[in-house]
Amino acid sequence: MRTPHIPAHPLTPSDEPRPDPVPRRASPYDELAALADDPSDDLTPRPAPVAPDDDAGEPWAPPNHRRGSRRRNRATGLPVVVRVLAWTLALACLVTLADRWALLYAERKASERLKDQLHLAAAPEVRIGGFPFLTQVAAQRLDSVQVTVPDIPARRVTLTRVSATARDIRVDGDGPTAIRGALVRQVHGRVLLSFADMNRELGASQVTFTPHGPSGIRAHGDLRVAGRDVRVRADARIRRDGDRGIATSVGGIRLDIGDLATYRPGTRPSEGLHLTPASARRVSREASRIRALLGVPQVVRRLGVPDGTVRAALRDEDALHRLTGAPRFLHDLTRVNLVDVALAHPALLKRLGLDLSLLTALTKLTRPQVAERFAFSFELPKPPTGALRLEDVTVGRDGIHADVRGSGLLLGH
Repeated sequence: MRTPHIPAHPLTPSDEPRPDPVPRRASPYDELAALADDPSDDLTPRPAPVAPDDDAGEPWAPPNHRRGSRRRNRATGLPVVVRVLAWTLALACLVTLADRWALLYAERKASERLKDQLHLAAAPEVRIGGFPFLTQVAAQRLDSVQVTVPDIPARRVTLTRVSATARDIRVDGDGPTAIRGALVRQVHGRVLLSFADMNRELGASQVTFTPHGPSGIRAHGDLRVAGRDVRVRADARIRRDGDRGIATSVGGIRLDIGDLATYRPGTRPSEGLHLTPASARRVSREASRIRALLGVPQVVRRLGVPDGTVRAALRDEDALHRLTGAPRFLHDLTRVNLVDVALAHPALLKRLGLDLSLLTALTKLTRPQVAERFAFSFELPKPPTGALRLEDVTVGRDGIHADVRGSGLLLGH
């Protein structure tokens, strides 16, 4: 019986056999290492070790580089899209700039031609609507054109603004820089004559104009007469003069001499020199002044007072108060024209507090002379072809407004 071999040195805990670790997957590198460690010269190929059952899964395969190449191809394709977008955006910007440049050029040329053809002092502002502009020129038709003409001289006044919008415009030309003319089928606009311009040009900072009804204007200010400022007021009616003009008819002219009297130039009964209601009440309360008036036969006849009543009033104070205190008497007194009476009796004029030199200067002012200070008119320029007319003239808070309509306007030829 053989005795077991006992090693000379007992095994220590560190030399004790350890359990094998989890078997690794077989790979070609392990196979090559096993062949290198085999001392035998036997070159007979050995079967490849079989992987344990618990590690049986996908067999080893060489790496596939096609998937990574696909991902790299997709990544390298993104800059191409960005470049295409950038070129597209740059091309769109260039086309837009070219369109805007052609639009500005056409607007400037149209402004210059309108100035020459309509004989304007300043070039109008032209704005061509619609986008893009080049496609409209290629189709030889513009959607809309807005024209604003500031400060058109119109006789005594200046039109503040004339604005118009033209539609359905046929263009005659081969390109934006070769437009020979245009046919405007329809145009609609507005004319404004502001009160600010009227005050500056007609009133000379002394007369102001304000609206007075839907078709009327009231002018009020100061007028220098015989070295004295007289308050003046006039009413002007706005009317259309033909198809392209506006004119005014001035009436209701009144010059106030303080609160003493009012002078209206003219020969009608309502015109002339009249006491104001306040002045008539003061005169009727002062016996000396009222007796001076009743002592003039022309005044008595115009008052329509019987001679017996006048004689009684001149003798008796109570009869005088009864006569002058009647409302009818005060009303009739304000309607008496004192022009010829005062000129015939200068002492009476002085007793009433009126200046004879002022009255003499007022009588020399005729109604047309005073009306000329406030009358004005204007007319739209006549186009070379087509029709241009004014419609619906009204008065607003800022000035006079009028609608403008036109058709068949041929420009540029």
